[in-house]
Amino acid sequence: MHNLMRTLTLFLVLTLSGCGYNTLQSTDEQIKASWAEVLNQYQRRADLVPNLVNVVKGFAAQEKEVLLGVTNARSRVGSIQATPELINDPEALEKFQRAQGELSSALSRLLVVAENYPQLKSDANFRDLQAQLEGTENRITVARNRYIKAVQEYNIVVRSFPSNLTAMVFGFQVKPSLTVEDEKAISTAPNVDFSKP
Repeated sequence: MHNLMRTLTLFLVLTLSGCGYNTLQSTDEQIKASWAEVLNQYQRRADLVPNLVNVVKGFAAQEKEVLLGVTNARSRVGSIQATPELINDPEALEKFQRAQGELSSALSRLLVVAENYPQLKSDANFRDLQAQLEGTENRITVARNRYIKAVQEYNIVVRSFPSNLTAMVFGFQVKPSLTVEDEKAISTAPNVDFSKP
């Protein structure tokens, strides 16, 4: 009975015009290309971290806890194998996102600490690295948005008729997407206090 259903489904899929196979292939390839760009930008950021930590260490060595936090967060990011299969595994993707989020938070703390050191803020190397980091963060946002859009387009094809039949026959499944890195912070309204001068 199962083979008969599969054969019937295959026949229906192949006889329907616009069965969606090519669309499934092209949207799947778009996801892979978008994911490669996400990884490229995250790697670019990770490559900036050692230089940034060293520059800050030269001016603010007493901030060991913050420096160690950045170094440890970068190490956790580096310990995750960012293979193409990662995008098909919701748990692994979540772990990857969590590690990247921790690195983002650690870098934010480092930049806040840097505000307390005027000599550091005026250092040309620090300013250059800070500008590179800001540019990379913007590129990460753009790459993540492209990836999210590619996954959305693919998932629509996988779920829509008649391409959902083609997807079922050829084993295409819905893919997990990236989430907003700090959903709780975004959903919390900012606290505005006009009583302070």
